[in-house]
Amino acid sequence: MASGTESDETADTPPLTNTIYKDPDDGRQRFLLELEFVQCLANPTYIHYLAQNRYFEDEAFIGYLKYLQYWQRPEYTKFIMYPHCLFFLEQLQNANFRNAMAHPANKELAHRQQFYFWKNYRNNRLKHILPRPLPEPVAAPPTPAPPQQPVPPVAATTVSVTANAPAPSPMQYAVPPGSALAKNEARNSGVDRRKRKKEG
Repeated sequence: MASGTESDETADTPPLTNTIYKDPDDGRQRFLLELEFVQCLANPTYIHYLAQNRYFEDEAFIGYLKYLQYWQRPEYTKFIMYPHCLFFLEQLQNANFRNAMAHPANKELAHRQQFYFWKNYRNNRLKHILPRPLPEPVAAPPTPAPPQQPVPPVAATTVSVTANAPAPSPMQYAVPPGSALAKNEARNSGVDRRKRKKEG
């Protein structure tokens, strides 16, 4: 009888060598969980938490961090919203960095540096993107001026100067006297109408 029950149990369970695991959602859930975890690595406080709780002493966890490096490939980076996580993922491959992140001072340093990067990134980037003005040409040394010839005196009767006539403005030549612009200028040049009505 004992041999009969053993054969019944083995008949009900499929052999492990022939079984291939298939995700019911084609790996979507795993993709989202790994994406979320990788993006959490953009937070130095979270890395400090992992270091404080000795996750970095577990060889399986270190192997998992190595496995997650596939997120640095272009076909996966397009899903990442916090690109600093890729920098920290790369740094976490180094045992010295993992040990250093257990200290609160190093966590604060990383957090401060990340803040300054965000604060100055746009301005620093614009310095390299925007066109720079061309350097001003170097002025040639002045050449000696030729000797000037004296100007003959002009008779006072040939020059007529009127002190009362103002010089015409260049704008007066641009607008014809009967145009709509000239009328608007005349309206706007005087005192405001509302003020005139109140005064009168």
